[in-house]
Amino acid sequence: MKKDQNFFSKVYDITCLIPYGRVTSYGAIARYLGTARSARMVGWALNNCHFTENFIPAHRVVNRNGLLTGKHHFGGSNVMKELLESEGIKVEDDKVVDFDKLFWDPNAELV
Repeated sequence: MKKDQNFFSKVYDITCLIPYGRVTSYGAIARYLGTARSARMVGWALNNCHFTENFIPAHRVVNRNGLLTGKHHFGGSNVMKELLESEGIKVEDDKVVDFDKLFWDPNAELV
């Protein structure tokens, strides 16, 4: 990651590293970037990623409890769920099933 990158670009770079079939949280990305209290800003960045030229797998980022809180930013209330399910991630009542098992922590995985 380049030092002069803006925050949104850093969020996009980390989001692109989330493995297929795994999820992370807004807070985990914020902590990895050294801005632990900016989980909401990570969400803002991901809400805007749909306007970038490259695909950003924002559907793999959920809240700290595994809830699909960003689902309304995907052009339909079921799109985020469908994208996750297409990767084999089970979702019930807008929550990732086995969240702890599927959780990808960039602080632990990216050394």
